Amino acid sequence: MSVADDLQEIFDKMPQAFQAEKAAGVKATVQLDLSGDGGGNWKVEIADGQIAAEKGEATSPDLTLQMEARDYVALTRGEANPMNLFMSGKIKLQGDMTLAMKFQEMFDMG
Repeated sequence: MSVADDLQEIFDKMPQAFQAEKAAGVKATVQLDLSGDGGGNWKVEIADGQIAAEKGEATSPDLTLQMEARDYVALTRGEANPMNLFMSGKIKLQGDMTLAMKFQEMFDMG
């Protein structure tokens, strides 16, 4: 499968992997700017224990994550450590850092 196929699968499975109890009280929009092979822009909206993910750009996201598409795939599969990626400059964040930490915990992608 290509990186683009992997990404589509990840975003398609996001609603099933979402753990609403871990997103209690969160109302936020996360923009994912994924570069490189298979990359693109995705927006994830979280509100009222619900999630919606779709291709496109958010008007005013609470958090923007920028990284290589292949790094996002590895991160989602548990093959990469988010702190290592961040410390090595492979993940760039703009916005709510607390939301960034919580965002990862909202999903059981296993």
